[in-house]
Amino acid sequence: MQTKDTEGLGLHRIVIVGGGAGGLELATLLGNQLGKRKLAHITLIDKNRTHIWKPMLHEIASGSMDYTLHEIDYLAQAHWHHFRYRIGALTGIDRAQKRVYLDAYADTDGELVTPQRSLPYDTLVIAIGSRTNDFNIPGVAEHAIEMDTAAQAEHFHQKLVNACIRAHAQTDNLHAYQLQVAIIGAGATGVELAAELHKSIRTLVKYGLDTIEADRDVNLTLIEAAPRILPGLPERISVDAARILTKLKVNMRTDARVAAVAEHQVLLATGETIPAELIVWAAGIRAPEVLKTLDGLETNAINQLIVQPTLQTTLDKNIFAFGDCASVDWLEHQPPTKVPPRAQAAHQQAVHLAKQLARHLQGQALEDFHYHDFGSLVSLGENWAVGGLMGNIARGTLFIEGYLARFMYNMLYKKHQLSLHGFWKTSIETIAGILRRTTTPRIKLH
Repeated sequence: MQTKDTEGLGLHRIVIVGGGAGGLELATLLGNQLGKRKLAHITLIDKNRTHIWKPMLHEIASGSMDYTLHEIDYLAQAHWHHFRYRIGALTGIDRAQKRVYLDAYADTDGELVTPQRSLPYDTLVIAIGSRTNDFNIPGVAEHAIEMDTAAQAEHFHQKLVNACIRAHAQTDNLHAYQLQVAIIGAGATGVELAAELHKSIRTLVKYGLDTIEADRDVNLTLIEAAPRILPGLPERISVDAARILTKLKVNMRTDARVAAVAEHQVLLATGETIPAELIVWAAGIRAPEVLKTLDGLETNAINQLIVQPTLQTTLDKNIFAFGDCASVDWLEHQPPTKVPPRAQAAHQQAVHLAKQLARHLQGQALEDFHYHDFGSLVSLGENWAVGGLMGNIARGTLFIEGYLARFMYNMLYKKHQLSLHGFWKTSIETIAGILRRTTTPRIKLH
């Protein structure tokens, strides 16, 4: 089924597929710059109805954040910022006809909301992000919870609360796996989740679950195949984070390759088993499988679309890709490498594309994307973080930790909010959040 092609007729139609951090920022920027002045017709497509900032998933999983208070409704954002939102999952494109195809969308009762359909485009931008990579390890899909979406994070949190209530209510001794949490993958997500869980579980049991003694009954195990945690970040950040996690009594298993995941246990390649009631898979990334089927566009081994320095796909100058779903060269980096899949990269690419798509509409030459690494910060609980800040490679890295690092970590989310809402709305929401904390539990209890 095709939608009415009269929508946006007479204007250049820019379709953005994917409403993550980068896609939603781009749609908002283009709506404010081009849509408001009727210079282009902007459409954002996403399979969900709301947006949540992905770096916050560990806080949702631990219960330290109620994600429903931080969701951005796509329909409202589109109305306020002069673009259109359409729901649906990407299933394919027709480059000759310039159409993007969407799957049907049904509600939780299975009732059809929107049928399979297609939308026309003049310029297409793909920003559908990535998901964790299970590397085809047996049992991951059946017995582990991935940490890619707010729904998955919320699912983990509900299982965590239920596990604590179950342990509190039972009269016999705890099984060996009960209240044991195994997090596979010690990148930023895994490390941040481990640190956040240390406090949230202790807070949870204070709400009447007094038969549980956290230091005795609860164990957090972080499993990493590499020789150290945070293998993608500078070694000093890894060392500092490991030191703090040790104080939090998080068990760190490095050089530990997972062979399989089974019910209530993780099996290592050495033959050792680690009992766990809750298992999180947070290792590696890959782009969605659908990208391999987009009318011949080039992809790499992890399904990312291969793009030119202008962020145009290699085979079609009218199709752009950015964020985690794109393989982008880091032009200044030596030795040659790719732009890392981080929120700051998606933000920079969104800002760059907003300017370049305006040039694209006028037939002007496009400028290359240059990534500027401003460093990395890793949250280690409500009041602590570690990281390194860098302006450029020549100046080196300034390593920070503690309350200052945590403040700067929090500012990353504020920067995202500012790009979507502006100063006044972000300020009001910040004040409301501070006031709300005085009348609500310290963690989400359901």
